[in-house]
Formats: sequence, structure tokens, C-alpha cells
Amino acid sequence: MTADTTAPGPVGAEPWTGQWVTDRLGLRLSGGPELTALIGLALRVNPKRAHLLVSQVLGKHVPQRPEVVHGAGLELGRRVAELLGPADTARAVVLGYAETATALGHSVADGLDAPYLHSTRRPVPGLAPLGGFEEEHSHATSHLLLPEDPALLAGDGPLVLVDDEFSTGTTVLNTVRALHAAHPRERYVVVALVDLRTPADRARLHEAAAELGARVDLVATAGGGVHLPEDVLDRARALIDAAPDQPRPAGPQGELTRLRLPWPEGLPDGGRHGFTPAHRRRLDEALPALGAALAAAVGPEPRRVLVLGCEELMYAPLRLAEALQRRLPDAEVRFSTTTRSPVFAHDHPGYAIRTRLAFTAHDDPAGDDSTERYAYNVAPGSDPARRFDTVVLVVDDPADTPALHHGPDALLPRLRTTTDHVVLAVLPSYRPAPPA
Repeated sequence: MTADTTAPGPVGAEPWTGQWVTDRLGLRLSGGPELTALIGLALRVNPKRAHLLVSQVLGKHVPQRPEVVHGAGLELGRRVAELLGPADTARAVVLGYAETATALGHSVADGLDAPYLHSTRRPVPGLAPLGGFEEEHSHATSHLLLPEDPALLAGDGPLVLVDDEFSTGTTVLNTVRALHAAHPRERYVVVALVDLRTPADRARLHEAAAELGARVDLVATAGGGVHLPEDVLDRARALIDAAPDQPRPAGPQGELTRLRLPWPEGLPDGGRHGFTPAHRRRLDEALPALGAALAAAVGPEPRRVLVLGCEELMYAPLRLAEALQRRLPDAEVRFSTTTRSPVFAHDHPGYAIRTRLAFTAHDDPAGDDSTERYAYNVAPGSDPARRFDTVVLVVDDPADTPALHHGPDALLPRLRTTTDHVVLAVLPSYRPAPPA
């Protein structure tokens, strides 16, 4: 059995950042104003899909106030707790999807005060995956599940699966089937910011739930649909091919400060291997000191500060951004993260991805640093008001490699051309002990 529920999201006053795409692709969105308040649109550089739904509250492609990003997940978590009731909430485990939904899933788990795990694309030598699944439409498909405690997903309480969007529901179905085969349970809750599935996709989820003999509930902030012309891929490719390249930022390099944060010993830097309510309490206790260290490194009287996370490493930078905002109440602090996802950038107010910094991969588990990664809407482009005077780049130590620092397309030199000051904050990565 399945049940679906949507609720209105925040309605913003700024111009909608999807109009450029709808005007040129013939794409149409159905849904109320709560949907367009949550998402803009951009063109993917991907032969499988033409468009990208660009969340305004995810903290991935669009720099956003950290309290808005964290709050969106907390609210979804509270709604899940209300749906489950106290007894089932106490038994729930939350699973988020890499890379985009790692912080969203963490925030949902915060709202439930539940244990959390997110999938990862970074293998760990000596740690065998508990499972994995595929995301067919993505540019990078393989997801690994690497919990330090294999019992984390072995219970029979509700499993809450969190992604940023539901376009077809295929990834969720793949996950539920794989996990149910290993550890059957009676109830799943699927959570996202937006649900844009077709009636046929919804029927598939109903059928799968009946086939498994499980209840599958769905909670989303906003719902609607995407309607695409048959030639949408050709239209998108023609637009990308006809566009001139964006100029590279070419200013003098800003100051660089390196900061090793006083991260609590043994505290995981995220949910890659599991994050418990006890870990959450330790982080909450440490955040004031972490925020003070960041504020001291940023310096006096900053105007606009961006805290930039690194791919899957979203939640720790998000909470650090919140702590920094508390220490700098007169500054505007924003949060976003780098990504593997290639997206076309166009400096137009009706388009969601205004600027793109492409840089050499510095955190590739296969050791291939020839591939590109991206940071969107970090460079100011044609609008000086969008410029950040300080960027705090947060990485874990496996990502603090020579490829981050050196080379014409390294991230640090590229960031320094966009701002007056870059603070590089390095977290100690949590490494599970190898099994005995």
C-alpha cells in the first residue's frame, strides 16, 4: 500500500529562474507557486536528460542561507515523525542519496533524531559494501552502502529514504527492492523536496509495494509534473552548442588562509559510515567553538561569505555555515557545495545556473584527477552584487590533495580569482576501523 502527501513550500518574491528554459525548450511545469519557489531550471550537459531541476533550498547549485537549507530538511523530518507516530519514529533509520541529498537526508534525520547513513561513491579499502544500487539517468551511477555497523540497516523498523527530487521513482524502487531482499520490513517512507512523477510512475510504486507486502508512504514539500516535447534533447543540445563560452574569472588572486578546525576526535564528518543521535549531540555541543574558529579565520567585518562544501561532504559544512552566521550576525552567510554534475551555465536572471567554475577533480576514488568537477553560482558573473568577499572551502583530508592546490585548473587558484579571501578549512575524515 502507498500513500502520497504534499505540502506548500515557501513562496519567494524573486523572479523565477526557470523562465529561460521553458521559453526555449518548450518544457512545461505543472504545479502551484510553491513548486517554482523551490526550483529553477537549467540545461544538463548529459545525453540522457535535457534539463536539471535546480533546487533553491538544497545547498548544492544555488548558494542559500544555511538556516533555510537545514530548515527544509528539519521540516520534512518533523512531518515524517508525525506520520509515523512516536513508537515507529523511535525505531526509524534514515538513508540519503549521494551526492546531492546527503545533507538533506542528514537534516531529515535531525528532525526525527534518528540514525543516518548516506550512500557514497568513495570506496574504503578493507570495508566491504553492505549493498549498492544504480541510478540510471545520472552521470555517475554506482552507489555504495558502507555502514561501519552492518546492523544499522538490518532492523525491522521503518526505513526513511531521502532524495532531493522524484522524477520517475526508479532509484527509490531499486533501493527498496535491494534492501528488502536482504532485510524485509513492513514500512518505508520516501521523502523528497519535490515529487514530479507521472501517474504511471506512481502506479509502479503502488505495484512494487503490493509485491513486497510493505507499506510505502511518500512525503514531499511540493508536487507537480514536467511535460517535455519529443525533441527536447535536440533542442537542449542546439542551445548549448550555439552558446559562447563564458569568460574565465581573471582577477588577481585573493588571500589564502589555511585552517585546521578543532573537530572533535572520533566524530564522523558525515553519514558516509553512519551518524547516530549521540554523534549529533556531540556536534551540536562543538559547533559554538567551531563557529568561533571560522569567524576568527574569516576576519573582521565580512559582507558576504560563502561556505562551500565538497561533493558528498555537505552536512558538516552546512552546520559550520550556521555556526558562522551566528558568530557574524551582520554578515550575509550562504552555503553551497561542489558537484560532479556537468550543467550548462548562462548569465541570465531567468536561468538558475548563472556561472560555472570547472576545475580538476581532487577527490577521485579511482585516482583519476583528469576529470572535471564544478562549482555553480560562486563567481559573480555580470552582477557585482553577487560577489562573495570571502569563500570558506571545507574539505576532508582525503580531498586535500596536490590537485586541489596546484595546476591551471585547480579549485583553490580558481576560487581565489573570484573573491578577496579564501579560507581552506580541512576536516579529519572519519575512517572506520577495519573488521577483525
